[in-house]
Amino acid sequence: MADDMNASSKKKRLMIIVGVVLLLIGGGVGAWWYLGNDPAPEAAAPAQTSTASSASTTPVAEPAYYVILPQPFIFNVTGDRRDRLVQVKVQLMVRGDRNEATAKQHIPLIESTLLQTFGAATVEQLRAPGGRAQLRTIALTAVQDALVKVSGRPVVERVLFTGFVMQ
Repeated sequence: MADDMNASSKKKRLMIIVGVVLLLIGGGVGAWWYLGNDPAPEAAAPAQTSTASSASTTPVAEPAYYVILPQPFIFNVTGDRRDRLVQVKVQLMVRGDRNEATAKQHIPLIESTLLQTFGAATVEQLRAPGGRAQLRTIALTAVQDALVKVSGRPVVERVLFTGFVMQ
């Protein structure tokens, strides 16, 4: 009887070992198939050369930096029924260290320009589907114009609204 239990426990152990080995083999084959479906090295080599030749003809963009304006803008906008209070948090996207330093140096000028631009907005404009995008575009143009007068270049690439609340 003890021999029967030993034989059945050996069979169970053998079945478990075979099952684990089959799972490992199946996992290895699956990983090889998933990761090994790259194109042949001969086919990949011409693509790399054409990419390298096209990269030499296009200028490499400088890295983007985001300048956070220290305080949100809080301003009133006029509406048809009543005035509203608006709070906007703004970040500026610039390219390169030089533009980042220039933007940080001229934050008071940028804040003043943005406050004038935002103050000219109306409730109807901000409620419209494209109103905020239009306000961002107007703000970008105003900031770039102000910075061109001071530094000789536009400096800011995008004006981003990271928070927008209208009450």
